[in-house]
Amino acid sequence: MIRIYTDGSSRGNPGPGGFGTILKFNDKVKEISQGFRLTTNNRMELLAVIVGLESLKTTKIPITVYSDSKYVIDSITLGWVFGWVKKGFKGKKNKDLWLRYLKLHSQFELKFVWVKGHAGHPENERCDVLAVNAAVINPTNIDEGYENDTESSLLL
Repeated sequence: MIRIYTDGSSRGNPGPGGFGTILKFNDKVKEISQGFRLTTNNRMELLAVIVGLESLKTTKIPITVYSDSKYVIDSITLGWVFGWVKKGFKGKKNKDLWLRYLKLHSQFELKFVWVKGHAGHPENERCDVLAVNAAVINPTNIDEGYENDTESSLLL
């Protein structure tokens, strides 16, 4: 089984943000993080999962994703996102990321596990450090889905 641990962060909501992802398979461990100049916490939580899945080189091994985000976990495990698709994401945020996630969803055998944040879970704590550092030290990437959506709403 492949285990993916994730966390997202934003310094202000919206504000500079980042995500941290840890992939574990047998004795191999890979850490991934990125910082963005303007985003939201929920976007970073979801992006952490997406980037973890996109980083995998196989779709043949079951995957367990661990996240402290009720937004991400509940949206998937309770099936909310599939209802949002049917309604064209009317009134829902982060459509661009959810569509990106859904392209991956059917490729994998996925299980999602919620973990309590800031409760001493070693991988969750490490993902938090990665996410916060990315948000604070190097938030240079542009979250185009967020910034373009924000700019569009200002034009209306």
